[in-house]
Amino acid sequence: MAATAVGVLPKELLPLSWLVGHWVGVGTGQYPTIADFRFGQEVSFACDGRPFISYWSRSWLLDDDGNRVRPLGTETGFWRPRPDNRLEMQLAHPTGYAEVWYGQIEVTGIEDAVITGARAELRTDVVARTQSAKEYTDGHRLYGLVEDRLLWTFDMAAMGQQMTNHLAATLTRIAEGDESGE
Repeated sequence: MAATAVGVLPKELLPLSWLVGHWVGVGTGQYPTIADFRFGQEVSFACDGRPFISYWSRSWLLDDDGNRVRPLGTETGFWRPRPDNRLEMQLAHPTGYAEVWYGQIEVTGIEDAVITGARAELRTDVVARTQSAKEYTDGHRLYGLVEDRLLWTFDMAAMGQQMTNHLAATLTRIAEGDESGE
């Protein structure tokens, strides 16, 4: 295991060390089948010492003043780095979906042995859904560390629509117990 600014991580996780922590922020959502909206989001990436990262996200619909209106999406899963900067991700959603994603990790900046710039790009390999879940067939996600912020975007093919952008957000890392990053 190696020591980093985020604690002790297994060597395999060092290319993903930039994700570890608690993040909050605001994003936008749109899709041809729905009205545009703004959302608040809270995301956590953690490691228990094994060579994977646990992931958890929840979001809320925001009104024009930035107040929480109601819960939106929740997802949980695992990020698993593989040799040659490859990446696997598994996600589960309470709305009836489970996904397997494959992609690549790229570190774009390192300063004083700390990653200052990076990106992870993933595409769905498998989307499984229950009978009651809405149609969703394909996804593409891009996560990036830019100027100490976590930026991400999600494109999807669903409800008879071709792949198009659905969500994007900018998140700020916060100290545990501090919710002021929203």
